[in-house]
Amino acid sequence: MNDRGPEGKAETGVPPRSFDELRQMIAAKPGELPRRLSQAAQFALANPDDIALGTAASVATAAGVQPSTLIRLAQHFGYQGFSDFQTVFRERLKSRASVYEDRLRQIETDVAGDTYESALLNGFFRAARQSLDGVSASMDSAVFGSAVSVLAKADTIFLVSRRRAYPLAAQMAYTFGTLGIRTMMVDSAMAVDSEIVRTAGPRDAAVVCSFAPYTPATIGLAEELAEAGVPIIAITDSALSPLAPLASHWFEVAEQAFNGFRSLSASMALTMALPVAVAERRRLGG
Repeated sequence: MNDRGPEGKAETGVPPRSFDELRQMIAAKPGELPRRLSQAAQFALANPDDIALGTAASVATAAGVQPSTLIRLAQHFGYQGFSDFQTVFRERLKSRASVYEDRLRQIETDVAGDTYESALLNGFFRAARQSLDGVSASMDSAVFGSAVSVLAKADTIFLVSRRRAYPLAAQMAYTFGTLGIRTMMVDSAMAVDSEIVRTAGPRDAAVVCSFAPYTPATIGLAEELAEAGVPIIAITDSALSPLAPLASHWFEVAEQAFNGFRSLSASMALTMALPVAVAERRRLGG
């Protein structure tokens, strides 16, 4: 059933008035947005502060779309225009502003007079703090608990990630191994990864990690796992990630960047917590 009106506007009724509601609405229908609207929506979810503080022109330039695309995106979700759409992001920013402003002022004081090297180091520390704070504030403990239950029941946990996300699978393989939990890291030097995932079935589970621009090999393996009925726990960065519709549970981890280099701090914390929680659930017989 198509929920768009004659001009491509979604029949959404009252538009979402919170960032979380908007994110859930976008996540509910990941394949229904036209390509340019999907590109703009993905940018908005990954860079909510830029939407809150920017103009339609500046946001469009950063997102690689035309300003008219932002207006059409806003109208698609029931907003009157970009300014109305922007209020959701500004309210989100206001609710966090006082805490973050205090922290940023402290960081600015800490780095005052630093050498270039010290300022660089503190910049990465700042990005890591912001990443951790953001994910901590948005993490749904019920989803985390459900994901732990899926992994705790699995015969074998398959771990899939590539490129920037590779350290996450490596960390999980190490931690699961030290806890005596059977895993299979899908990372074959002989290029038989597809053959490895074909050994997985519904009694197993997989943790798949990928961030924009999303490594095609990772997405392909996730699709094979999903087709085989393997429950997938995804760690990714957007409701529009191609992993989201494949996963039984997925975690949105928006890492902050410094000088173009994106942190893995929050993702690493999550991939440390998952194996320990799974081991504890198994120990308690859950």
